Amino acid sequence: MSMTILRKFLIKAAKHVAFEKHHTKLKAGDKAPAIHGILHDGTEFDAKNYKGKKIVLYFYPKDSTPACTAQACSLRDNYKAMLKAGYAVLGVSADTVKKHQNFIKKYDLPFPLISDPELSLIKAFDVWGKKQFMGRIFDGIIRTTFVINEKGKIEEVISDVDTAGHAGQIMGN
Repeated sequence: MSMTILRKFLIKAAKHVAFEKHHTKLKAGDKAPAIHGILHDGTEFDAKNYKGKKIVLYFYPKDSTPACTAQACSLRDNYKAMLKAGYAVLGVSADTVKKHQNFIKKYDLPFPLISDPELSLIKAFDVWGKKQFMGRIFDGIIRTTFVINEKGKIEEVISDVDTAGHAGQIMGN
């Protein structure tokens, strides 16, 4: 077989290999990594201040994009019910503090957003990896939500996020 034919065959074969999206290795029952970072208002955040509350920690790719906005608005629209159920909601992306401020203001988000441009929290929760969008494969934040109980254990990992109905996924509706 000539090199040209072999090359064409390999390229064609590669196109038929199913892409497998990265999934976090963390699972229900695992101790959650320490949660700390810089909030949208520039202050430091440490989950130790949230003792006695369940934490909904959701990781999303980028402020003000359609899916990320739908997800944030789902949580915003159900925020009072989530608080009543004992949840504290925190969003995390690699966006800057300034971008988070604009996102919160534009969509009237009542919960804090953690800015993680160094990817330390994102990598600690293993939500950085290969993903595919519009046929392109690249590294990025994998949209994932962790429900963490009052004792710091992961109760649930939601990796197949329904952005518009995300609050319902968390609350079991």
